Amino acid sequence: MVQSGAKWENREWGIGPARRPPSTGGGREATEKAAAVFLGEHKHIVDAKGRVVMPSRFRPELERGLVVTKGQDRCLAVFPIERFNEEVARLNRLPRTDRRTRNFARSLYGGASDQPLDAQGRLPLPPALRSYAGLERDVVVCGAGDRVEIWDADTYYQFQAENDDTFAQTDTALGEEGI
Repeated sequence: MVQSGAKWENREWGIGPARRPPSTGGGREATEKAAAVFLGEHKHIVDAKGRVVMPSRFRPELERGLVVTKGQDRCLAVFPIERFNEEVARLNRLPRTDRRTRNFARSLYGGASDQPLDAQGRLPLPPALRSYAGLERDVVVCGAGDRVEIWDADTYYQFQAENDDTFAQTDTALGEEGI
């Protein structure tokens, strides 16, 4: 922390819920930044210019760079640039001779956009991505751990209702995986 007179700030790590100080144990170097964790559901609208406001708690991580692309289940996935680069590296390790790898890469990269947030924290969504996810007006911006998802509101609430019972019964499966 840097203190100067009456005003102070945490310059190295930032301030806000999307970031946390580095771990000093568990095998991580003290200088390594901890990954952002995006949490919560936020109701927003897509404006007439195809933009959606990102929740203020998500912005510090996304303002450093982001990529929005197609997500599974007909939503959009918004990755901080560092996290998207990890996905790229993971995908590059898969064999390009596998048709599934090539098809996945086309879907992930083909519709992707790296336009930054504007000064008001709005994310411009290209028409093709809005069409893919069925985004017209009411949306849910949902924290999904290492990424943000943008859903059509009706689709999101229906999807969640259908999966609540499954979620309530996942303790056995997760226990078998050691989670």
